[in-house]
Amino acid sequence: MSDKCFIEIDGKKYELPVKKGTIGPSVVDVRDFYKNTGHFTFDPGFTSTASCQSNICFIDGDKGTLLYRGYEIEQLSEKSSFLEVAYLLIKGELPTKDQFTEFSSAIKNHTMVHEQIRSFYNGFRRGSHPMAMMLGVVGALSAFYADSANVNDPKEREISSRRMIAKVPTLAAMAYKYSIGQPFVYPDNEFNYCENFLNMCFSVPAQKYKINKVVANALEKIFILHADHEQNASTSTVRLAASSAVNPFASVAVGFSALWGPLHGGANEAALNMLKKIGSVKNIPEYIKRAKDPNDNFRLMGFGHRVYKNYDPRAKVMQKACHEVLEALGKKDDELLKIAIELEKIALNDDYFVQKKLYPNIDFYSGITLSAMGFPTEMFVVLFAVARTSGWIAHWKEMYSDPSNKLNRPRQLYAGSTKRDFLDINKR
Repeated sequence: MSDKCFIEIDGKKYELPVKKGTIGPSVVDVRDFYKNTGHFTFDPGFTSTASCQSNICFIDGDKGTLLYRGYEIEQLSEKSSFLEVAYLLIKGELPTKDQFTEFSSAIKNHTMVHEQIRSFYNGFRRGSHPMAMMLGVVGALSAFYADSANVNDPKEREISSRRMIAKVPTLAAMAYKYSIGQPFVYPDNEFNYCENFLNMCFSVPAQKYKINKVVANALEKIFILHADHEQNASTSTVRLAASSAVNPFASVAVGFSALWGPLHGGANEAALNMLKKIGSVKNIPEYIKRAKDPNDNFRLMGFGHRVYKNYDPRAKVMQKACHEVLEALGKKDDELLKIAIELEKIALNDDYFVQKKLYPNIDFYSGITLSAMGFPTEMFVVLFAVARTSGWIAHWKEMYSDPSNKLNRPRQLYAGSTKRDFLDINKR
């Protein structure tokens, strides 16, 4: 049974139902609020608004907890694989051995993209940002795979889901290759999901790429950690677009657009650039002083989070993976890592950071790790998008099984001019 709360407006009391989730804050159901009161609610940034009911992901920002379908992110990162996590997000349960064999085989069989898609890349300038290319080519998939674009057909939704998870890494690798002037590398089904992506990015016809298991495992963790994160900006954008019943490829394409922003998917690039700017451990005190100065616009990137008011659980996993990669690649004395470790130590002990709850987040270490793997900073957000595609798809599919789903139509507090009469241009 739902609880109830009451609100009084202009001396009149209104009853509002309160809905409880399995965990986390309850919500006040305001769906009939305007109809009953003639008022809208006002929540810029939707920081206090539950836009939907979902069973996929849960964050407890105060405790520093992240759950995928009830499983802690630390457990999944340690014991699972990215494709297994993708299955979990989409289907709701971890797969059996037979289910996983069928699912992973289907993903491998869909990794190729239509040969004519190659011509899309030739239309971009050399040196174009890989994410700019992804915005175009992901949306263009709807022109090539219209046979699975009917969102009202469960079978077609399943096919398009698998196609998206399979083909986005191929498109991302092609964007990277084109941006650096190298030939495209076709998918190779001898590799697993992450190994295949690394091979498509770093192999060249003249020389095969030797898979480093430590690097491949670290990429697996990065993909798992970025697979979903509740109703973030890009996921909410995918849901908003999907509410119009547009085809799935177009829905996911707008997720790429929202993710590209430096306040969202571009944060790890910003964190790495900050470490490069600091340059040396000996310069840290100067930059800490600047970060504390309210009149200085310098910010410590990779610290604090919109949701987490505790240590980001993903950062703990990423820190360990970062050390493993640098060790395996002979970069354990990396100056950026030394800066990062010292900054983390200060942030966890300095009263200023502790009181403001500015703990290191996942972006703090992921940028260093990806850079050590050989990816340029422009590819960081693309890798984020490759991983997040599974979460977008899970939310997209969930929408169509939700009977309360409807076309999204936010309202506004209008503060513009009231009704005015038009004046002829000669009288203005």
